[in-house]
Amino acid sequence: MSTNSNNKPAVAGSTVTRDLRELDRSTDNIYESIVIMSKRANQISNNIKEELHQKLSEFASSNDNLEEVFENREQIEISKHYEKMPKPTLIAVQEFLEGKVYHRNPQKEQQQ
Repeated sequence: MSTNSNNKPAVAGSTVTRDLRELDRSTDNIYESIVIMSKRANQISNNIKEELHQKLSEFASSNDNLEEVFENREQIEISKHYEKMPKPTLIAVQEFLEGKVYHRNPQKEQQQ
């Protein structure tokens, strides 16, 4: 696995084959692990979407004409940056495998 400039493992840019035993190591249940990762992916997706909308709203004006829409290089660069980012699911899986996702199961806690 490669690392980025901060010496953190880089998130894979595409699909990677995973060992199922690795995914359920912390929960002992593959389905629970998948639910945890999907909820985290939704959180990441919502955060990215909100951040992107905030940045793009700076460019919004009440009198947009067609020429301004096509010539706004900064807006295009911001959009390209977000398109190149890894998908939220890939980030969530990486965070889960690195133990960076806090999760708990109240039903399991009651049984113990």
